[in-house]
Amino acid sequence: MTRGYRNTSPFLPLWRWSAKTSRIVNWGVTIASVFLCLLALPVRLPGMELLGIGPNWLLIWVVAWSVKRSPLQGAIAGLVLGLLQDGMSSPHPTHALGLIVVGVLTALLQKQRYIQEDFISVALIVFGMTAIAETVMALQFSLASLRGAGDGTFPSLSYIWTYHQRITLASALLSSLWAPVLYFPLERWWETLRSMEE
Repeated sequence: MTRGYRNTSPFLPLWRWSAKTSRIVNWGVTIASVFLCLLALPVRLPGMELLGIGPNWLLIWVVAWSVKRSPLQGAIAGLVLGLLQDGMSSPHPTHALGLIVVGVLTALLQKQRYIQEDFISVALIVFGMTAIAETVMALQFSLASLRGAGDGTFPSLSYIWTYHQRITLASALLSSLWAPVLYFPLERWWETLRSMEE
């Protein structure tokens, strides 16, 4: 006589969760992933640093979030995460503006079907979006430098744009290489929940 499989796990399988439970767990996982990214920002482990610059974990998160969402949802994610990053560092210039642009552009890329969901596409998107976000940051530094020209508060424009090239290349390389580590688990989680809702 054969016995059927009996689940001895104290947890119900995902497909048996109620809509309310899956929504609460989804928000918990999403918020926990944001805080893990916030905690990872100042960490510099071997292989996670190039020229003193680490991967932009919050930008990777915004790209992961925005790939299958609307531009408005991408902008809201960019705003919230940018303000959180400003809270951990200096709010002047703000990180929120660059992350808003990243969220909107990533959502628009998906709407145009220019991207697929593979390692290369995700890495290329993160590389390009990092360059855009760093350029937005350099533009803010440039405007502040022009406003306070001569008072010595901000560096010269030539220094800003020379340093910008170094920062952009190092940050874009590291962020694009580390992007799949964050993107694929999050995307798989959100995709599983989307398929359960259908």
